[in-house]
Formats: sequence, C-alpha cells, structure tokens
Amino acid sequence: MALFSLEAKELSLDIGPSEVDSGNLQSAAEIYKSHFQGVRVFAVSVDGTPWDLSRPLPADAKSVAYLTEKSPEALEVVRHGCAHILAQAVKELYPETQVTIGPVIENGFFYDFSRENAFKEEDLPVIEKKMKEIIKKGHPVKREEWDITKAIAHFKKQGELYKVEIIEDLVKNEGVKSVSVYWQGDFVDLCRGPHIPKTSHIPAFKLTHVAGAYWRGDEKNEMLTRIYGTAFLSKADLKDYLFMLEEAKKRDHRKIGIEQKLFSFHNEAPAAPFFHPAGAFVYSEIQNFVRKLNNANGYSDVISPLMMSEDMWKKSGHYDHYRENMYFTKVDDRDFAIKPMNCPGHCLIYANTKHSYRDLPLKYAEFGRVHRHERSGATAGLFRVRSFVQDDAHVFCTEDQIEAEILQILGMIHTVYSTFDFEFSVELSTRPEGRIGSEETWDMAEGALENALKKAELPYKENPGDGAFYGPKIDFHLKDSIGRTHQCGTIQLDFSMPGRFGLEYTGADNKAHNPVMIHRAIIGSFERFFGIYIEHVAGKFPLWLAPTQLHILSISEESKEFAQKLYYQLLEAGYRVKLDDTNDKLAGKIKRHQPEKAPYMVLIGAREAEEGVVSLRDRDGKQRQGVTIDQLKVELAEQMKNSENYVDLAFE
Repeated sequence: MALFSLEAKELSLDIGPSEVDSGNLQSAAEIYKSHFQGVRVFAVSVDGTPWDLSRPLPADAKSVAYLTEKSPEALEVVRHGCAHILAQAVKELYPETQVTIGPVIENGFFYDFSRENAFKEEDLPVIEKKMKEIIKKGHPVKREEWDITKAIAHFKKQGELYKVEIIEDLVKNEGVKSVSVYWQGDFVDLCRGPHIPKTSHIPAFKLTHVAGAYWRGDEKNEMLTRIYGTAFLSKADLKDYLFMLEEAKKRDHRKIGIEQKLFSFHNEAPAAPFFHPAGAFVYSEIQNFVRKLNNANGYSDVISPLMMSEDMWKKSGHYDHYRENMYFTKVDDRDFAIKPMNCPGHCLIYANTKHSYRDLPLKYAEFGRVHRHERSGATAGLFRVRSFVQDDAHVFCTEDQIEAEILQILGMIHTVYSTFDFEFSVELSTRPEGRIGSEETWDMAEGALENALKKAELPYKENPGDGAFYGPKIDFHLKDSIGRTHQCGTIQLDFSMPGRFGLEYTGADNKAHNPVMIHRAIIGSFERFFGIYIEHVAGKFPLWLAPTQLHILSISEESKEFAQKLYYQLLEAGYRVKLDDTNDKLAGKIKRHQPEKAPYMVLIGAREAEEGVVSLRDRDGKQRQGVTIDQLKVELAEQMKNSENYVDLAFE
C-alpha cells in the first residue's frame, strides 16, 4: 500500500491506502480533476522524478508533487514542450525538413534540423508565428509506448532517418524493447518525456538565433541547422531575459576586444588568442595579482615542460580519460603529448627530492600553458580556446593537513573574487562513474571537502557524479553583473595520483607514506576569466587594471604646452597616460578615444591652461570643470590606494 502526499501551490492532500486499493488513483491528472481544479499544472514529480500528468502512476510510488508556476522543475518541462512545438511548426511549414534532437539547455532549448537550405535568422518570425498558432489550438499532448518494429517502420515511412538512427542506437547500446513517443495534433516525436499536458501550456517563449551544428557533434557528419529559443513561466520573466540578452550583446568580449585592441584571432593558430599590448597588460596584471596572493600564502613558483612523454600521461591516468582532447607527436621514435594540464609535471618535481613530514605542506604554483583539442564548433572567443594558461597549483600534504589547506584556499578564492567584484556559488562534485581509486578513499576525500565547506560556513549544493576521475572537487561559479554564471575555480582532492607516481614522505613513525595532493585553480583559464571579466565590467576596467588610465586632450594651440607638462608629470608619477595634442576638433578626439573606455579624459583648452586647471570627463560622459592638478592627483592616488587594498587583505 502507498500513501500519496500531493502538493500544488499552497494546497496539500493526503490520500490514504484505501483509495489506492480501490483503484481510484489511475493518474495524476485524475487526482488533479478531483482536488486541484484552477491550479495551473505543467507536470508532476513522482518520488523526485518528473512525470507526465496523464501517465499512470507507478504502483510503488511514495509521493507525488504537482509542478506549478512556483516549481523550478516546471520550467524545464515547459522548455521541453516548446522544443517539440518548434519541431511541429517547422514540419508544418517545411515538410521536407528532417527533425533530429531538441534538448533543454541552460536558459532555453534548441532543435537541430536537416534541410537542403539552412534556416536563417529571417526565418524565425515565420516559425514563431506558426508556433503561436499551435499553442493557441491547445492540442493535448499524449504519450504512447511503441515496440521497436513499429517505431522504426513509422519514422522510416515519414522519412525521419535521424529518428531511425536514434532508435537503432538505443537498441544496440541500451537493449531497449520499446520507445515512447508523444503526439500533439498530427505531429508525433520520439521522446522520453515528460511533457506539458497541452500545447497551450506555454506561457511565454521566443526564438533567439540560429547556428550550425554537426550531427552528434562530429565534424565528419552532416552540418545541421540549430534553432535556439527560450521559454519562461511568465511574460515578465521572458522580458527580463531578453533585456539581459541585449545587454550581453553590448558587453560581448569579442566586440570589446576589437574596439579596445585587446586581442585577436587568426587562422594561422585556430582558437588560440593573440594578445595585443593593451590586452597583454590586463592579462599580466591579473597574473601579477594572483602571483602576489600565492606568494603571501606560501606557494613557490615552478615551471614544467610543454611536452612530455606519452607514457607519463598513461601513468597519470589522463591518457585513458582525456586522450580525445590531447595533442600527440613523435620525437626520436618516442611518443609525446602536449600537456593538457600541469599536475603530472608537478608530481615529477616533487619526486625529485626526498621529503619528510616536516617539509609538508609543499605548495607548487605554475602559470602553465596547456593545449586542449576543442572541436571547432565548440570554441567561442576567449571563453573556450585550444591554448590557454591556468593558475594551476598543487598542495602536497598529510591527511591531517587537508582541512587547514582547503580552508586557506577558500580564503584565497574569496579574496580574488571579491577583488574583481564577483559573487559566487559553490558546488560539491562527487565520484563519477569512470573513476580510479577505492571506494574507501573516495568516502574519505568527499568527507574532507564537505567538512571544510561546513567549517567555512559556505553554502553549497551537491553535484553527484561530476568529480574528476581521480577525486571529488569543489567548483566555484561566478555570477556576473547581468546574472549569468560561469564555472572558474576548483579545488580537487586526490588520493590516487601520488601513489601512481610513487610519491612519498617519511612520517613521524619513520615509515614511508603517500602524500595527499590538492589540485587548485582560482582563476582557472586566464583567457576565459579575462573574457568573463571584460563582459562583467563591459570593458570599463577599474583604474588599477586599465591599460590607459587617462587621455589628455589638448584642444587649442595655447593649451599644448600645459598639456605636455601635465602629461610628463603623470608619467613620472607612474600613471598610464596618453597625450593627444593634434589639431583635430574636441568632438573628433573624444569619438576617437572613447572606445578604449579609459577611466578619464583630461580636457585642456586655452582657459584651463591659463588658470592651471583641467576639465575632467569620465568614460560615462560626466564632466567636471575647474579641477586643479593637485585635486586630480589626489583623486587618482586615492583610487589606486583603494584598488590596492587586496594586497593588505591577502597578507592579513
């Protein structure tokens, strides 16, 4: 006998065993009709698993909860339903098109289509109009279970060869005997579900853009057209999201990178950025900041080779778990690999010297350049590149030292992210399927990370199965100024790799022990962090990071001498300043230099030169007149002093 506790909005209902035994509970939809009319329901959750409203409830179910406007899980079901409505609209408008897959993704959904003429952005309004017609009709969405023979025969007849391939793969890889399909009107699609009960259960949606995508992500396969969209549980939420998308376009680091001459990409080195002087300055300053913080916390800099033997990567385990993303070469009849990460090199450095427990913890840090083979369709500006530098560090310590070291790293992470004005959230990622090491070791490692997070009073959510193959990890997700999140920092606890490399220390008992290895990155990829930060501040770097801090604009022949004198004074004081004393008009000079978004423009005309003052214009266009040179210097010095407080924080 089962006891069902059903919740919808603020309503709750207990249904006793007698009702179950009498057969009154055939589906959640029947219960809904009896008890929850008037509450908008998108699906239900059965023992935590999303479930179709009309699907018969499993006999062993313990609890059922309705997914309403107040249920976060409902949004995924709505977006899933919207993807199917997109596919139906495309098939009604363009019957020759083949539909492939249409999953829910972060912030929306997409569907991939095979068509002789690829879809374009201008096709989206037409498709949207058809989708609205389908939504308005309110087709019931019905689930059916088909045996494999029927499913293959149906989709072959419809000319949906990609669906046939998917079904055949399910048979081959999972041994399925049947598949589920969903009808809405005359349209049927292969899907596991669950789904909205009617097409009219789409409160608000928008198609956003199109892109190319290879079938199954393989460059050897056909190029498909991917249509992206999003859906929300209210029109207000959709409006806010679309505003965020427009803001994101303005902040696109690729656009700002061109405008401010920060970096560029070239076919001679695909997906590998070239940093120009301004970009190299910001990049180096971020590195210098992290290096100072590392040194203040007891880390020593090391440098490991870019290329190491293939055998070493087999020993570390990376070859078995990561080789599709690695670059290989042969030198003197030996097989080598370009390093995708720095940890094995640090193991070799540790192994080169004998160590006592008194030497631990040993902390190695390296701004190590790594290379990873990312598919060309997956690369995106600085966010995902093939060549990048990580702020890698590894702590070799005893088991007793784990908690203290993790707490110290958590403090460093807080210092870095607060300096760059990021909020962040935390995930604890636990053991994956393809892992190395004993279950006992994994229990110990996961427990150590969890205890450190609790001691630091850091709220976190668990991310089951997403740990590294050698150990669990804490992942840090930065929230930028328009609400997007980006995974950057990580702390990974590794009991396995030291043993694989034969790393030892002599304990107080005079016996040999394997150290524990903590893998740590705060920035992560400098390239990726740089791109995120550009968009976070919309290219408006704070004074301490700005490649050019001031533009001095002389706007008359009489002001040139005064402008030049101020220019050299500021240069001597250590500021990054540029002088424009050309004969161009002021409006032209401002327009020319505005894209750099320097914190200040110093405007000097004949009157300012005569009075020994300047007009100070900030990058948002606000202007103050009659600012004395002493006032300017005090303001600059105060900002630099405030921006350097991170050094004091790091050393406390």
